[in-house]
Amino acid sequence: MNGWSGLARRNGKRVYQDRRDAGEVLARELLSYRGQDVVVLGLPRGGVPVASQVARSLHAPLDVFLVRKLGVPQWEELAMGALASGGGVVINENLVRNLGIGDEAMQAAIARESEELNRRERAYRGDRPPLDLTGRTVILVDDGIATGASMLAAVRAVRARNPARIVVAVPVGPASACRELAKEADDVVCASMPAGFEAVGQVFADFHQVSDDEVRELLAPGEPGRQGRQGF
Repeated sequence: MNGWSGLARRNGKRVYQDRRDAGEVLARELLSYRGQDVVVLGLPRGGVPVASQVARSLHAPLDVFLVRKLGVPQWEELAMGALASGGGVVINENLVRNLGIGDEAMQAAIARESEELNRRERAYRGDRPPLDLTGRTVILVDDGIATGASMLAAVRAVRARNPARIVVAVPVGPASACRELAKEADDVVCASMPAGFEAVGQVFADFHQVSDDEVRELLAPGEPGRQGRQGF
């Protein structure tokens, strides 16, 4: 664990044309994994187009791995934690304590987001089982990270699936968040860490909202990289 492959080479405000371009750039940083027993997991929705390009380049199977933000009651835009597929939860203990959020409110948020997470998994994957992660190198991909809470929840949930190795790969993020993720992932590849980072979208010329239909299309059987060993 505690790997670090961050690459602070790009300081411009817009370094990627779109998520596909970001995926191609990120894939070049991951070429050492080509030929290994790798699974690429994209975090919806924005991470899936990036992950699709990575999977194509590495000739690896692609799947989706969901994470839902746990919003503060009456202030849903403020995240008090994150919930991942399989039940992995990360809580911002300092925020929860400072705002006096009780266990009942926390459990209600987890139950609500669990229901939505399960609904989206069915919508994206249909009846197909998730790919088997046991003993494999898992590359978790998003279109960027801000605080890193969602990705951390994903890392912890994937770890419970007994992979051989977990790699976090993102096209952009603050160096501080990438270093924190390196404490739990086996390797972290962050292709751009702009000075004065404000938001993921600042380094994309095209940062449109990815639709559910686009995610389903990229995950559809027959798409390059979609096939792989199934079932946990």
